[in-house]
Parts: sequence; structure tokens; C-alpha cells
Amino acid sequence: MKPLVVVLAASVTLSCGAAPGNGGGSGPATSTPPPANAPAPAPSSGPRITMPSGAVYRVELALTPEDQAQGLMYRENLPPLSGMLFVFDAPAPHHFWMKNTMIPLDMIWIDESGKVIYVSADTPPCKADPCPTYGPDSPAKQVLEIAGGKAKEEKVGVGSVLKIEGVGGTR
Repeated sequence: MKPLVVVLAASVTLSCGAAPGNGGGSGPATSTPPPANAPAPAPSSGPRITMPSGAVYRVELALTPEDQAQGLMYRENLPPLSGMLFVFDAPAPHHFWMKNTMIPLDMIWIDESGKVIYVSADTPPCKADPCPTYGPDSPAKQVLEIAGGKAKEEKVGVGSVLKIEGVGGTR
């Protein structure tokens, strides 16, 4: 998903990118597709997230508003044990949408301590406007996007704690 970041009265929403109007994650409708066949990051590099199942995911980081607006838009697949971690400057409600996202995703909202506060499982791509937005109204510091169905497989649910390594300012 891609986030389109928009700040509205202390509420940022992102859409797999961030959603328009609430700063969502699937990316804004104005995002441009990456070059054809843009390579996905190698699963052996980058920050690591250890799931409750013990599986270790390697993730790309979405740190800037531009990266967050692009998110996972236009990707046709994700390598095994990979995803994207959206890291925000401050905890806030962050809503995502699935505009221009090609694959179903599990979106996982995480608080400052690494605890999961919300999961949107098997979130479908948006095929026509208007696209719905997803996410809690509770403050989150990070949002993790992985392939649809993997959160359940990795035993990730509300209250789970994820071990996040290799990301400045995270646990």
C-alpha cells in the first residue's frame, strides 16, 4: 500500500500509500509508477522485524512523505519474508488506502513500544474511485505492510509485540 500524507488537525492518514484527505498509504492518485520491472529489495538486507511466529522479515523503509505516498503502489508481488515499514515522526492516527496497489496486503499498525494496535488483513486493491481508507483512529508510530494473509500465518494480532531492528529510534 502507498501512503499519501496529508495533515488534518493532527491526524495523518496514509494509504498503501496514505489516503487523500487523511494522509493515507497506497499512494496518492498523482504518484507516478516506478520504472517497469523495478527490482524489489533483496530479502537478505535492510531492517528486520521478528514476528510472533519467529519468522524474520526484511523490510524497505518509507520515511519521507514522498516514499510514504508511493508505498507499494504498482508492485505486482512481494518477495517472501519482505514488506514495507512506514515510520512516522510522531504517533498519530494514520489511515491508508489501496489506490494503485496491485496486490492484497496485510497492514499492521504499531505503537511506540512495538505493540500491534490494529490489523487490516487481506486488504484488497482499490479498482475504482473512491477508494476506502483503512486504519484505527488510535495513534500509531509505524505501519507495516506485508503480503495478504501473512499476518495470520505469522501469528500477528492486536496485542502482539514485534521486534523491530535496524530502524533508528525503534525498538
